[in-house]
Amino acid sequence: QVQLVESGGGLVQAGGSLRLSCAASRSIVTMGWYRQTPGKQRELVAMLTRGGSTNYADSVKGRFTISRDNAKNTVYLQMNSLKPEDTAVYYCYANYWPTAYWGQGTQVTVSS
Repeated sequence: QVQLVESGGGLVQAGGSLRLSCAASRSIVTMGWYRQTPGKQRELVAMLTRGGSTNYADSVKGRFTISRDNAKNTVYLQMNSLKPEDTAVYYCYANYWPTAYWGQGTQVTVSS
């Protein structure tokens, strides 16, 4: 069993920044961030593989950066130039094959 503890969500004005953190109870493997708004499917925001490769949704490229601190078993999502359409619940994801784990979700609200 793996626990993922998220933090860093909140309310910010458009153009502002937030940093989300996800602390895992085991060494980091492939981890990422998804987001979901009411009535919509959860969508990938950013992914960081164990080997260091990254993948971003087109809508966040150039604004969001995923990174990790292996010593702290923590993955971060730095979100800059936030837009109202970034408002969502953000979920941390970890793939400890064959099992995937999810965090509890953290709300990000961007006001216009």
